[in-house]
Amino acid sequence: MLILDVEASGTEYHKHSIVSLGALDLHNPQNRFYEECRIWDGAHIMEGALEVNGFTEEEITDPTKQTEGELIEKFLAWAESLEDKTFGGQNVSFDRDFVKAACERAGFNYTFAYRTIDSHSLAWMHIIKRGEVPPIDAEHKRSALNLDAVLNYTGIPEEPHPHNALTGALSHAEVISRLLYDKKLLPEFDQYDIPWQK
Repeated sequence: MLILDVEASGTEYHKHSIVSLGALDLHNPQNRFYEECRIWDGAHIMEGALEVNGFTEEEITDPTKQTEGELIEKFLAWAESLEDKTFGGQNVSFDRDFVKAACERAGFNYTFAYRTIDSHSLAWMHIIKRGEVPPIDAEHKRSALNLDAVLNYTGIPEEPHPHNALTGALSHAEVISRLLYDKKLLPEFDQYDIPWQK
């Protein structure tokens, strides 16, 4: 599984740009990828997006940074040798759609699958199978299992704010390993016990 996290200048892949991409191979977690880029010419910047990822407008428009196309070319080259390129992560369809749009903008073939492994769904199922009730956002009447809630459920503190795409990918990988295999994965999280194994 290819664990993926994208930070972007907004939430809509057709008008916003990737600003950083982090990934790792779940089967070989030391095989990691992290790159940053400037936004593509004409990309929009959504109010509040930079607060999440910690970049400034100057950083994401810096003409000395590589382009989104150059970043995606490096990512495709890195991913080519992986045995399982199924995307995994929290709400990973967001990340998949940004990668697909970046490939199209740069003229590269998109070779990844549409199907993904979502840690939100894995956590929801895990909670149900333990005979517990997943948290619901009462105001919006929907799942309240955001990344921080899933991290906490699996025994990991909230992700640092602002965060980058690599810390996101590492968090997703650790969560997925704990939910699927009841095993810790990365040394960055070894100090945190798996709650249901206590």
